[in-house]
Amino acid sequence: MVIGYTAGVFDLFHIGHLNLLKNAKGLCDKLVVGVTVDELVTYKGKHAMIPFEDRLEIVRNIKQVDAVVPQRDMDKVTMCKKVGATLLFVGDDWYDTPKWKAYEKECEKAGIRVVYFPYTQGVSSTLIAKTLAKVCDGEE
Repeated sequence: MVIGYTAGVFDLFHIGHLNLLKNAKGLCDKLVVGVTVDELVTYKGKHAMIPFEDRLEIVRNIKQVDAVVPQRDMDKVTMCKKVGATLLFVGDDWYDTPKWKAYEKECEKAGIRVVYFPYTQGVSSTLIAKTLAKVCDGEE
């Protein structure tokens, strides 16, 4: 059985999130998804609009997702080992970055392959939040 893992905040769930999960599930038998806890979102300098428990429940109910776990830190390699994943899925906006080059080396040592999927252009939770803020402020 091939187990895949991906993680994200999944705030303001959108088509880009769904594309990632659908593509990931197409390459594995079991897809485990880490949902970033609120404390880690804050640590990254952001604030989720949707609380962690709600984001967890939304992702849990996506038909491509077989299991959901809290992602409490940035260490995705340890989580892959913990859930038995041999594939780590991520958007290609991270491709060839210093952080993910290091992840690739760490993953290779652990027998985990990093798979990059095309980033869905024109949509992101950040963009949606900014648009909502403008609408709420009467700018749109």
